[in-house]
Amino acid sequence: MKVAVIRFPGSNCDQDALHALRDQIGLGADYVWHADTSLAGFDAVFIPGGFSYGDYLRCGAVASRAPIMGAVQEFATAGKPVIGVCNGFQVLTEAGLLPGALLLNEKERFVCKDVSLRPESRNSLWLSGVDKVLRIPIAHGEGRYTCDPETLKILNEEGRIAFRYCSPSGELGSAWNPNGSLDHIAGILNEKGNVLGMMPHPERACNASFGNADGALILKALTLVNSRA
Repeated sequence: MKVAVIRFPGSNCDQDALHALRDQIGLGADYVWHADTSLAGFDAVFIPGGFSYGDYLRCGAVASRAPIMGAVQEFATAGKPVIGVCNGFQVLTEAGLLPGALLLNEKERFVCKDVSLRPESRNSLWLSGVDKVLRIPIAHGEGRYTCDPETLKILNEEGRIAFRYCSPSGELGSAWNPNGSLDHIAGILNEKGNVLGMMPHPERACNASFGNADGALILKALTLVNSRA
C-alpha cells in the first residue's frame, strides 16, 4: 500500500499527513506535486488541509483545477481510496467528486479545537474500523457544509453521511456543531464509498503519546485495502 499525499502551493498539513501515514500507520507514502499528471504506483490518495493557492476565489477552487486532479478523478472513478481533509474536502467538492460546498463558519471566525464525531455510515472502507465517538481536532474558517435539500435527502438515504458533530457521548445539537454545518455534517462519502471528505483532521490524532489516537481508526482503513482486493 502506497499513498500519494498531494501538495498544492499553500498546503500546510501535508507533512502531518505524511508523518501519520508513514510513522503512525506504517504505510508507504510520498508527496505528489500539483503540477504532476500521474498517480502511477500509488494505491490511495490523501488531499491534505491548508490554504491551497491562498484560498484565492473560493477555498479549494483553484486547486480543484490543478493538473494532478485529472488523475485523482480517474483514481476515484476506478474505486480507489481517496480522502480529502479540511481544505482537501473543499477541493473534492470544488472538483465535483463530492456534492455540496463548504461555506464561511456560522460565527464568521476561525475555529481551532477538538470536536466529537459520531460515525454515521457503514457503507465505506473508511469507517470499517470506527465503532465509537471520535475526538478529532478541527482548524478551519470555512467548514460549514451545505447542500440543496434533494442532495441532503440522497446523502441520508444512501448512507453517505460519514460523520456528524456531536457531544462526547454522541448526542446531536447546535451546542456541539462548531461551524453551523447543515444537519451537523462533518464528513461525507461519494456514491461508491471510496471517497471521503471531512473537515476534522484525523492525521493530527494518530499518536497516543500526544494524547489522542482516534484519527488512526480512520486512516488504518488503508491497511485493509490490499486484503480486500
